[in-house]
Amino acid sequence: MTAGAPASAVRTPAPKPPKKGRIAALAARGARANDRFFKISERGSSPLQEARGGIATFFTMAYIIVLNPIILSGATDKYGHHLSHGQVVTMTVLVAAVMTVIMGVVGNIPLAIAAGLGLNGVVAFQIAPKMSWPDAMGLVVLSGIAIVLLVVTGLRELIMDAIPLGLKQAIGVGIGSFIAFLGLVDAGFISRTPDAAGSTVPVTLGTDGHLQGWPTLVFCLGVLLTFVLLVRKVRGAILISIVLMTVLAMIVNGIADIAPGQWGLIQPEVPDQVVSTPDFGLLGNVSLTGAFSEVGVLTAVIFVFTLMLSDFFDAMGTIIGVSSEAGLVDEKGKMPRIGRILFVDGLAAVAGGAASCSSNTCYVESTAGVGEGARTGFANVVTGLFFAAALFLTPLATVVPYQAATPALVAVGFLLMTQVKKIDWDDWELAVPAFLTIVLMPFTYSITNGIGAGFLAYVVLKAANGKAKQVPWLLWIVAAFFFVYFAIDPIEQLLGVN
Repeated sequence: MTAGAPASAVRTPAPKPPKKGRIAALAARGARANDRFFKISERGSSPLQEARGGIATFFTMAYIIVLNPIILSGATDKYGHHLSHGQVVTMTVLVAAVMTVIMGVVGNIPLAIAAGLGLNGVVAFQIAPKMSWPDAMGLVVLSGIAIVLLVVTGLRELIMDAIPLGLKQAIGVGIGSFIAFLGLVDAGFISRTPDAAGSTVPVTLGTDGHLQGWPTLVFCLGVLLTFVLLVRKVRGAILISIVLMTVLAMIVNGIADIAPGQWGLIQPEVPDQVVSTPDFGLLGNVSLTGAFSEVGVLTAVIFVFTLMLSDFFDAMGTIIGVSSEAGLVDEKGKMPRIGRILFVDGLAAVAGGAASCSSNTCYVESTAGVGEGARTGFANVVTGLFFAAALFLTPLATVVPYQAATPALVAVGFLLMTQVKKIDWDDWELAVPAFLTIVLMPFTYSITNGIGAGFLAYVVLKAANGKAKQVPWLLWIVAAFFFVYFAIDPIEQLLGVN
């Protein structure tokens, strides 16, 4: 204080707010920053809604923690070696956790990532028997690098922009029918008719034309409960259904006489242990060049091409379907941050190969979270944290049986299929490709096959009507790739590739 300064000029330090007040203020500031970063309020959502969506997505795809290790560790490579089941579990969960969070933060979209079903089968039963596991996973890494290069050069985004809006809508509808069918099959509500039966009917109700067993009843009740809650517009409908049906399944499993295998891979039982120790031994166990000396350059390139094409278009269809359902697609069929989203998806394929848990990709089960209200990447952060917890709590993460989780897929399949009304069915040049896209996804059990058939039909019909110039040049190239994809067997025979 200087001499002669008035007393009123003396500044008394403001008293510090109570500790609880400071914590509350910091929490509020963090919540506002989180809201701005993920645009939660801007997209008409809330943190609670995003959390519900993230949890619902996790539980509908938690089966991959069990299924991926079974597929990969159950196969042998050329030298008779198996991958360690425990190590594959750890890598499956680790990559899913990390890449799902990255997709949420970078892409700001509720689109979870994990090991791709179908792709892991190709790696386990088609590629690994011809080389060592490190060589096979090296090809997965190369396919991911190829996808990343397509993104960096802008080609992948250009391809997505070149797809007519009607076909994009058909992809969403096809995914709806596919995941509904997936849910019905996984729950055992329908199943493949055994070839030995000599029946011309490929699938049937239950296992022999009739619904049997308590697990099927749990599934049916779950479907009804989910739809009742959705119709009544109950918040958290899908997650409530999953939780209640899991509890019911555990009760039924404890008191009823249930034959082994009726629940599928996941038994609704109280686990013997809660905590498990992760084993990171497979991380980085890959060879990027070994496959070329094992099977030759041409065969290795064909393997990479097969993985890349399936991953590329499977993920593209999933991104379109999930984004459309979440309301993130504008009237022209474009979505924000698509370049970042595609880049993270390609990076996930690289990460999956580097961790020896097969190519990772976007999961169509993310629609369960969207159906629960997820609209931003914050839901992915929640899903990723649950996967991270599963690194140590795998026994708890695998308590939810298919029959409790798959009703969500049936319900979300319905929600996605409502987009069918947006397709111009009077324009047959578009309607026929849309029809093929929609029906072939469930009928061939592949998103990629549906997209490929739709693209091929679109360019052929346009050309047949003298409108070839209306087809973007990129679609012609993509259609040519799909022609090779569908005709790969005779092409391999012509080239002398076994």
